[in-house]
This record gives sequence, structure tokens and C-alpha cells, in this order.
Amino acid sequence: MILFSAFIIGAYLLGSISSAVLICKLAGLGDPRAQGSGNPGTTNVLRIGGKKLAIFTLLGDLLKGFLPVYCAHFTPLSATALSCIGLAAFIGHLFPVFFGFKGGKGVATALGVLLALAWPVGCAALLTWLLVAALFRYSSLAALMTAALLPLYVSLWSNPAYLMAVLIISLLLIVKHRDNIFRLWSGKESKIKL
Repeated sequence: MILFSAFIIGAYLLGSISSAVLICKLAGLGDPRAQGSGNPGTTNVLRIGGKKLAIFTLLGDLLKGFLPVYCAHFTPLSATALSCIGLAAFIGHLFPVFFGFKGGKGVATALGVLLALAWPVGCAALLTWLLVAALFRYSSLAALMTAALLPLYVSLWSNPAYLMAVLIISLLLIVKHRDNIFRLWSGKESKIKL
């Protein structure tokens, strides 16, 4: 129980570190929450800082989801505990204690969690996002389609003990993209510009 609690707290705190905010400030761009879409995530950093900073943001957000779950694999913790640790890192990104509980939408962090929990599910999620983004040029639509399919991917290629946590991640991803859903519906969503 102590080990599980330590991993949960550590995962949440690691998830609470905003890669976008730190990278933009180090690059002299200020706070990404006050620029572009206002979201501290990879797509907004791409808009305001370019590809290189966006890649660093993506890797930072992905690693903070991946590392706690990956490390927990080397402990006696159960599959359900591993999924809860991943969920804690994801929630840390969405509601970071270090940044006034105002975080990003969690796509990259969720991907990191999935890659550590079950790499086939993580790869399927990544391929889904890339395919939808390439076809339609909307990052938000790619995230929404991927989120909707995650429970199916877990059911097909993973431990059933992961399903509840992944369902929660999927629902939170969709909720965090609610403004994007309205913009997509009204034709006002911004497309990915590379």
C-alpha cells in the first residue's frame, strides 16, 4: 500500500510538470497559456514556437506519462495498480498542482501511459491519431477519434484490468476537447500547419 501510494503521488506530481510552459519560458516565449489557443500542449507550442519546441513539448509530455508506469512494471504492483498510476500521471497533466490546476488536454501524456501499459494499444492510438490528422488536418479531431477508439483497442490487445482507467482517460480527453468539438461543428477549428 505504501509503494502504491508513493507511485500515485509521484506520478501525479510528475504529470503536473508542464512541458509546454517550461519549454516556452526557457525559449523566451512566455507562458503558452496566454498565447495562441491558450492550451499548454504540443499543438499550441507548434503554433507559437515552431516544430523544434513542439517536439520537445511532445516528448516531455509523453515521458511523464510513460516513466511512472514503466518503472512500476518492475514492482510487485498489480495490473490495476499500474493503470491507476497511469491515470494519476494523466490527471496531473490535466490538473497540475504546480500551475493552478490549469493544464493541457492530455493527448501526449495519455499516449505515454498507453505505451507503458501495453505497447500495442499505444501504437494503435498513435497510428489512429496520425492517420486522422493526415487525412483531415485537425489535431483535435485526431485526438477525439483516438480517444473514442481507446477502449476498443484495450479490449482487443491488452489486459482487461486496464479498461476502467482507459475509459476514464478517454472520457476526460473528450471532455477537455469540448470547445474543439463546437469549433469543429461550426467550421471554425484551426487546421494543423506544418
